[in-house]
Amino acid sequence: MTMKKILVLHTGGTISMHADQEGNVVPDTVNPMTQVGLDLKQVSLDVLDFLNVPSPHITMTHMMALYQKIKETAGQYDGVVITHGTDTLEETAYFLDTMALPDIPVVLTGAMRSSNELGSDGIYNYLSALRVASHEKSKDKGVLVVMNDEIHAAKYVTKTHTTNVSTFQTPTHGPLGIIMKNDILYFKTAEPRVRFELETISGTVPIIKAYAGMGDGIISLLSPDSVDGIVIEALGAGNIPPQAALALEQLMTNNIPVVLVSRCFNGIAEPVYAYDGGGVQLAKKGVMFVKELNAQKARIKLLIALNAGLKGQELKEYIEG
Repeated sequence: MTMKKILVLHTGGTISMHADQEGNVVPDTVNPMTQVGLDLKQVSLDVLDFLNVPSPHITMTHMMALYQKIKETAGQYDGVVITHGTDTLEETAYFLDTMALPDIPVVLTGAMRSSNELGSDGIYNYLSALRVASHEKSKDKGVLVVMNDEIHAAKYVTKTHTTNVSTFQTPTHGPLGIIMKNDILYFKTAEPRVRFELETISGTVPIIKAYAGMGDGIISLLSPDSVDGIVIEALGAGNIPPQAALALEQLMTNNIPVVLVSRCFNGIAEPVYAYDGGGVQLAKKGVMFVKELNAQKARIKLLIALNAGLKGQELKEYIEG
């Protein structure tokens, strides 16, 4: 087995925090993950304290910086591991999975318990991520999320529990693989995806959740000058109350793209119902249905597409593909 060289980019989050005397989880002035020493056979690490921020502070600018760092080191490493706060980990993972990364394993991991809490999972998840990133079978799997002995595809994985260490799950599909004591087992392969090369990313795309009795209120407050697109988290298979549908239609007449996902945990949004506000009518009006993404990832998909200059039918085909 040849020596594998892995780039580690620490970005902060619970994995790099500690619990104080009152039990509150707070950031450390020095990221403890940079102090972790792991003696791994046939693996050499270059470790960089790239960021040290809680994941709710992560922005698209941070995600772009990670992409640029990985891209500029192309050819120098056999894999990349990123430690990240769990609240927005799936969004950073999905963003990177949509960028034109080098053809090496890129693995994100984090922790649900801080460094000095009983049962802390940070170092174990970190070690697991390094094992996955340095494994030959991890090539051509897309960006991966490794937590709690499971390997998930960035496209589908989501945080499902506020505190449980098994919080990261993949609805409908399940994980791509598992981490054994002495090996890595994959039993699925992520689908190919369109990849983009962007230098910057900007734009305003809010997420609006549908609910019983929803009127045009929050949608009618949005003007074409204030947003670049909208993600609607719709009911069931892809339906919204009729007044909200009329408000969305008004925005679309001003060329504001509207992307729809379901608020259901499992399943795929699709135009099925033909009543007022139903998915069939929404699709006819130009609402784009996203397959198998949650709202936060659909937002990133739309932002990437808009920054890549996609419009009209090309935009529709990418969003709905």
